[in-house]
Amino acid sequence: MEGLYHQTNKQVHEVQSYMGRLETSDKDSVHLENEIQARIDKVFSNLERLEILSSKEPPNKRQNAKLRVDQLKYDVQHLQTALRNFQHRRYIREQQERQREELLARTFTTNGTQKKILDVANTLGLSNTVMRLIEKRAFQDKYLMIGGMIVTCVIMFLVVQYLT
Repeated sequence: MEGLYHQTNKQVHEVQSYMGRLETSDKDSVHLENEIQARIDKVFSNLERLEILSSKEPPNKRQNAKLRVDQLKYDVQHLQTALRNFQHRRYIREQQERQREELLARTFTTNGTQKKILDVANTLGLSNTVMRLIEKRAFQDKYLMIGGMIVTCVIMFLVVQYLT
C-alpha cells in the first residue's frame, strides 16, 4: 500500500509539472495533453487499487489511509478539470483563428453592391441620369468635407497660436 501510494503521489506531482509546461508550450501542446491524459488515467487506476487496499488496512490505520487516498483523488480530479479547461481554451482559440482566416480570405468588392443599389433604384423608378447625378454629388461632397476639415484645422491652429 505505501509503495503504491508514494508512486501515485509522485505521478500526481509529475502531472502537475507537466501542466505547468503545458501552459507555456505552443506547438507540441496536443502531444503533451495526450501524455498528461495518459498519466491521469494511470493515476486513476492506481487510485482504484489504493481504495481497495485502504479498505483492507487494519482498523487503526484505515481512516488515515482513506483520507490520504481521498486527498490524492481530489488532486487528480482538479488536474483533470484543469486539463479540460486548457483543451477548451485551445479549441476556442483555434476556432477564432479559423474564423479570422476565413474573414481575411474573403474579398470584399463594392461593384456588386453598387450594382444592387442601381437595380433597387431602377425598381423604385429612378433613372440612370438621376443616379449619375447622385454619384457626382457624393464625389463632390467628399472633397467639400476634406476641404472643410482642413480649414477647421487651420483656424484652430491660428487660434491656439495667437491666444497663447
